[in-house]
Amino acid sequence: MNTMKRAISGLLLALLLAMSWSVPAFADSESKPFAEKRIVLQISDPNPFKQTLVLNVANNLIKHYGTDKVDIEIVAFGPGLRLLFADNANKARIQGLADNEVRFSACSNTISAMSKKLGHAPELNPHAVKVSAGVVRIIDLIDEGYVLIKP
Repeated sequence: MNTMKRAISGLLLALLLAMSWSVPAFADSESKPFAEKRIVLQISDPNPFKQTLVLNVANNLIKHYGTDKVDIEIVAFGPGLRLLFADNANKARIQGLADNEVRFSACSNTISAMSKKLGHAPELNPHAVKVSAGVVRIIDLIDEGYVLIKP
């Protein structure tokens, strides 16, 4: 009987370890366990003013709550993906926000569509993490308790 219990315990432990490895590190809302606010910022607009605005909002949230008290992810899709292009004028600001633990998600569906139009895949900012679909990422974060803000 003890052998059976150990075998089941071993299988459960292996399953839990396998599950933890399959989840991207940035998707874990427990990376900021003391965060009082969890915010997802949507950028789906090509307008440089809107792109600057979404970065300003992230910066203002950090200033108000402090890096440890707010968990922020910026999700870019559609024409808003341009914010996460490697040559975007805001790359230094993105670096500064990433240094303050803001995460950046890039929609793979949009990347595929833009790749067809451009004839090559766009080069992304090194802080951009590809997600299957920007809208799905937003929905998943909302399900985890994040508040959606679309500046």
